[in-house]
Amino acid sequence: MTEREAYIALNMLDGMGPVRARNLIERLGSPEAVFDAEPEALMEAKGIGQEMAESIVNQRDEINPAEEIEKTEALGGRILTCLDDEYPAALRTIYDPPLALYILGKLVPEDKHAIALVGSRRSSHYGQQTADRLAFQLAKVGYTVISGLARGIDTEAHKGSLKAGGRTIAVLGGALDKIYPPENAGLAEQIAQHGAVISEFTLGREPDKTTFPYRNRVVSGMSMGVVVVEAPFKSGSLITAEQAMDQGRSVFAVPGRIDNPNARGCHMLIKSGARLVENVDDILQEFEMLISPEQKELAKGASRRPEVMLTDDEEKIVRALGSDTLDIDTLARNAELNIASVSGLLIGLEIKKVIRMLPGRLVELIARAEDF
Repeated sequence: MTEREAYIALNMLDGMGPVRARNLIERLGSPEAVFDAEPEALMEAKGIGQEMAESIVNQRDEINPAEEIEKTEALGGRILTCLDDEYPAALRTIYDPPLALYILGKLVPEDKHAIALVGSRRSSHYGQQTADRLAFQLAKVGYTVISGLARGIDTEAHKGSLKAGGRTIAVLGGALDKIYPPENAGLAEQIAQHGAVISEFTLGREPDKTTFPYRNRVVSGMSMGVVVVEAPFKSGSLITAEQAMDQGRSVFAVPGRIDNPNARGCHMLIKSGARLVENVDDILQEFEMLISPEQKELAKGASRRPEVMLTDDEEKIVRALGSDTLDIDTLARNAELNIASVSGLLIGLEIKKVIRMLPGRLVELIARAEDF
C-alpha cells in the first residue's frame, strides 16, 4: 500500500476521522504503519482506546483503496489527499482537514479567492433573489462561490455564479454517487464543468443528519469568508458561520424582516459582530486589497441577467412552451425531444433565467427567446 492509498484507506475506516488519523500517524510515523500495527501499538496514540484499536484491526483487511480509486474514476472523478498539489491550501490550515477529497471537476489556484454563500433550504423569494444577485456579482469580480448544493439558498448561489460565467464549488453532505437533493443532479453536472463537486465521504455513503454539519467545516475552510443569506436558529448555516469564526474566516450576514423566522439567525450573527451585508460592496470591502477598481465597477454594473445565447434544442423548448405552463412530458412531446434531453436542457434554461420550474414537474416561461 502506498502512502497516498493509506490516506484514502484511513478515510474509509468507520469511526476514524482526521484528528484520530493524525494522532496515529504522529505516533506510528506514517499512514501505512496504521495498517500493520498491533492493537497495543495503535492504543499508544492519543484518542485510540481498546475498542477503536480493535475496530481498526477488524476493518483494515476489508479496506481496498485501489478499488475505491477505480470506482471513483469510473464516475469521472478522482481522489485527492494532502500529498496532492491540487488539495486546497486553505483546508490544510484547519484543525481537522479531510483525509481525502473525492472530486468531480477541477480545483484551480484561483479558488483560493473563494466566498461561501449559504442559507436556509426553506428560503423566501427575497432570500433566493439576494443569493442569486450576490453570487452573480461575486463571480463577475472573480471570486469562486462555494456552497452546499442544498435546496434553497445554496442552489441559487451556485446558479448565480454559473449564470455569471464564474467558478463555483459544491461541497456535498454525502458521497459523489449519492447526490442530494436528487433534483440537483443536473446542476451538479453543470458545476463540475465550471468548477468542482467535492465530498470527503466514501462512495455509497448516504447523506444524513450527521454528515451535513460535518461537511460545513469544509465549506467554511475552503473560503475566505462566509455569507449567510437566510438562517433560522439552530440551522446548518449557523454551524457553518461558527466553523468560519473558529477557523479565522470573515462572517457576513444579510438582514431580513423582523417577523421572518429565517432572518433571526442572520440578525443574531450581526448582533454578535458579523458584518451586515446590504450589497456586494459590503463583502468586497473586507477584501479590498485583492480587488482592483475595475473589478469593483464590474460588480456594481453586473446585471442580474447576462447576455446569453440559446442552443437549437433550447430554442425548441422555448417555442414548444410558448405562453403555457406545461408538464415535462407534454413539453418533451411538443418539442419532439426525449425526456432525458429535456431534463438536462431545463437546468440550463433555468440558470439562464428563461424558465422557472414549478411543483408537480411543471415548467413556466419567464423570458422569451427574443430577449436574448
